[in-house]
Amino acid sequence: MNLAASALMTQLRRLKPVQLRLLAELGEAGALGLAASRVGIAQPAASRLLAEMEEMLGLTLHERQGRGLRLTHVGAALARRAARIEMELFDAAQEVAEAATGRAGVVRVGAVTGPALSLVLPTLIALQRTMPDFRAEVTVSTSVNLCDMLRDGRMDFALARLTPGDTQLKARQMAGEPLSLVVRRGHPLLVLPTIPMAELLHFDWVMGDDETLLTQTVTARLAELGLPLPQRRISTSSFLFTLALLNQTDAIAPLATPVVDSFAGNPSVPFVSLPVDLGLSVAPFSLVTRIGSQLTPSAQRLADGILASL
Repeated sequence: MNLAASALMTQLRRLKPVQLRLLAELGEAGALGLAASRVGIAQPAASRLLAEMEEMLGLTLHERQGRGLRLTHVGAALARRAARIEMELFDAAQEVAEAATGRAGVVRVGAVTGPALSLVLPTLIALQRTMPDFRAEVTVSTSVNLCDMLRDGRMDFALARLTPGDTQLKARQMAGEPLSLVVRRGHPLLVLPTIPMAELLHFDWVMGDDETLLTQTVTARLAELGLPLPQRRISTSSFLFTLALLNQTDAIAPLATPVVDSFAGNPSVPFVSLPVDLGLSVAPFSLVTRIGSQLTPSAQRLADGILASL
């Protein structure tokens, strides 16, 4: 650490907990009045705390913007760190409370759609059978969003795909995800004795936008097979909207096979997999955690259960 960083570290250690919390809330709320309300102080008091921080650190943390303010680049960076500190304190309180009372705390876990249904859901159900007070907040989203939440301390761990070279997160690779083509029961293709690959392209395909891993995987595989892209494509990131489209139209949707297996085997469910194998599989996902952060006992139980179920 150079002299400038060392001097700044000394000043940062003088910040009061209420100042750190104000910074964290300001980074999230983007408005001083709202941040002050969340901290439980008046706006003039919040302005004074912000001014005191700037004077103490010798840095400009905010600037006027119209009738409000916005954090500078330096202020935003410090706000992110303040939020991390707040979440670490929250985790510490959770862990100490668990140790003192023997009761499980709240686990915040995220996952992309496939692992959420095939791994997180059954593991969570199994844990709740043996630990009735076990509670979890489950976020299903894209890997990019989940990793951002993990970096910010808003999540304990995630089942996602981590970009190589990340300096804040670490990953334990778990498994790849084969894909199946899903349609409604009664789809015209299901009456054919064999389904020519080219015939698939005559129907609407439901996928995410071009930047999503699933869409890129499908596009690349079709090219490998010498097939053109589906001419009629509906883009959506919503799993529920995808199922609604499948149920009401003759559309085709590539979905993670474990997800399909979790519901398509039930004859009362109006969806089935097409009996055709295009060799579709997306890159492996991982169990992603923050570097230098330790899971609470409850979060570790959930993570261990997920790993054991593979």
